[in-house]
Amino acid sequence: MGLTESRLSQFSVCPTRRGAFIIRLDYGTNMAMSHDRGRSVKPPLDAGGLEQAALFYAGRYATTRAKLASYLRRKLRERGWAEVHSPPIEALVERMAALGYVDDRAFANARGRALTRRGYGARRVGDALRAAGIAEDDRVEARETAEAGSWDAALRFAERRKIGPFSASLADRPAREKAYAAMLRAGHPPALARRIVAARPGEIPLADT
Repeated sequence: MGLTESRLSQFSVCPTRRGAFIIRLDYGTNMAMSHDRGRSVKPPLDAGGLEQAALFYAGRYATTRAKLASYLRRKLRERGWAEVHSPPIEALVERMAALGYVDDRAFANARGRALTRRGYGARRVGDALRAAGIAEDDRVEARETAEAGSWDAALRFAERRKIGPFSASLADRPAREKAYAAMLRAGHPPALARRIVAARPGEIPLADT
């Protein structure tokens, strides 16, 4: 092998789409395409690391006890646990609540108001709060607020979906049945949904006294 061939053996030649060639150093198969080289691997969590994770999450997101606990369990599955005793997830969550970083009642009230503004009924609000893991005592106020604003919420939903008084023309029976089912899924009581669906276009019914 000559000198020129010896030098070329240190390179690999790769054709491009246009027929040109790229010459690059050939380090062998053991070192080629080492994308993971230099990637840092985070160590398992200890008590201090778990607390920092809780503070980060609670400081960044409006959350609940259940959501924070779920987040910490996920971080432990990803990184592992470095200490002998079990990770103090529940105690840490309660500490975050005592410090005011987590407030289930405030979360429930804010979430309930947001859903009501979007036109959802009290039953849908209650379902959403239960799914978020909020205890009954902490969702009472939100549910009462949703019930008090149920008529306005139903009208907002009907307006968004062009139902009843907000439709462009008088709906036929299949369309009314479809609209009625949509209002029930949105959490509105059957009697209330029936009144709004049956209303003629442009004739907004009055709320029951």
